[in-house]
Amino acid sequence: MTYDRLVCANCAAPVSEGRCPVCRANRERLQQQGFFQDGFFAGLNPMALIALLAVLIAAVALLAHQTA
Repeated sequence: MTYDRLVCANCAAPVSEGRCPVCRANRERLQQQGFFQDGFFAGLNPMALIALLAVLIAAVALLAHQTA
């Protein structure tokens, strides 16, 4: 999820639009922190994350089966 989907509690508008001072301040703070933007999985959609998790679980199960 990116910060452009966050909704301001002050004006009920998307934070990315920056309609009120609270939105603008939080948008600046989130941009400076790189919140939800710079992570390793930031560019992946939820289905890709689920597929990656399924592959990892299958790999661990295969390794556990081979060692037992």
